[in-house]
Amino acid sequence: MPQLIHRRLDTAPPLAVKGEGIWLTAADGHRVMDGSGGAAVACLGHAHPKVLAAMRAQMDQLCYAHTSLFSCESAERLAELLVGHAPGGLTHAYFVSSGSEGMEAALKMARQYFVEAGQPQRTRFIARRQSYHGNTLGALAAGGNMMRRAIYEPVLSEAFSHVSPCYPYRGRAEGESDEDYVERLAAELEAEFQRLGPANVAAFCAETVVGATLGCATAVPGYFRRVREICDRHGALLILDEVMSGMGRCGTTHAWEAEGIAPDIQVVAKGLGGGYQPIGGILVSGRVIAALRDGSGGFMHGHTYQAHPMACAAALAVQGVIAEENLLENVRARGAELEAALTERLGNHAHVGEIRGRGLFWAVELVADRATKAVFDPALKLHARVGQEAYARGLACYPMGGTIDGRQGDHVVLAPPYNVTREEVAMIADRFGAAVEAAIP
Repeated sequence: MPQLIHRRLDTAPPLAVKGEGIWLTAADGHRVMDGSGGAAVACLGHAHPKVLAAMRAQMDQLCYAHTSLFSCESAERLAELLVGHAPGGLTHAYFVSSGSEGMEAALKMARQYFVEAGQPQRTRFIARRQSYHGNTLGALAAGGNMMRRAIYEPVLSEAFSHVSPCYPYRGRAEGESDEDYVERLAAELEAEFQRLGPANVAAFCAETVVGATLGCATAVPGYFRRVREICDRHGALLILDEVMSGMGRCGTTHAWEAEGIAPDIQVVAKGLGGGYQPIGGILVSGRVIAALRDGSGGFMHGHTYQAHPMACAAALAVQGVIAEENLLENVRARGAELEAALTERLGNHAHVGEIRGRGLFWAVELVADRATKAVFDPALKLHARVGQEAYARGLACYPMGGTIDGRQGDHVVLAPPYNVTREEVAMIADRFGAAVEAAIP
């Protein structure tokens, strides 16, 4: 038995020994296309020379300095790059080491903002069922991934409550228009504000495009505008979790750009540093920072490795490559091709319920019966079977179960690097299609 605690203790995963471009190589020589970037992380693939050069240069200059005494050039430059132009009114950045840490910072920032603003009674947060906001206790309490929450439920904060996700494939009633569906969800959110007392709610938290839990579920047009209106009317903040969907993954730097609104606090991570170093963070609106600056003068929160010089240097290089190589345009173009290729291969498959996503962020929901949307028996672990069949064919994807309620439902996420080629997109769709066909009994 290995001494390293793996995700499963009854089996050991293959040992990865090399990454280059879209390819990963295992110790046994098996080469695999990284069709999901791990968990939608490796946005530039592996071993990009410009990122590696930037990391080496930073290593030669400064590896670590504690932020209670020093700042560092890479962190200052990264913040300037991300919010120097104040996108959507976001003017300040705070860097940590993961998406979970970023969500914790967002929640604490929201709480402190209202204390500083003279509204200490705002202690409640509303989020959505079947969303995932991280694995630390605060982030897990905010999240609505029932499978991940279950064992820890007794120790999760009761400050969080949940409303329905915007999940049109299963949530919209037959014959219900987009407008009517949005209004029904808005009414549910309004009712939850009223149940809690509008003056007691600090923030509404949502993934702009729901990632691993629902499988790339995009909101119907107008949904986030209504959410923004409700938050504004009641004086609550809007926290958008773009750990998976942001920083270019959906074809725009921020996924919220497609929704016509902006958050008060945005959580970022995976596409920020592309996996070259652990990094996440929050982007914060000027009015939130002003309240802290003019009140206590500081953010009552901190991490040993916040704004880490190496992590920020890697992220700065990743963002530089995305801009220099015009990769957002490639995300949009290759994303359209991936959608078309998946639709051509699987669009009429008897057990494919929906192909959904945006940019280079796509998921396939698998069903036992296409007409009724009935699910496979969870005991089959069909999503895992698809993942295994894909790996055998030289493709890494991101399979997940519990799509509907934490137990029922299967989907698989594909999230290739932003610099994926047309030929690689075709290979991903072909290998994935073959895996689905082989896995379904």
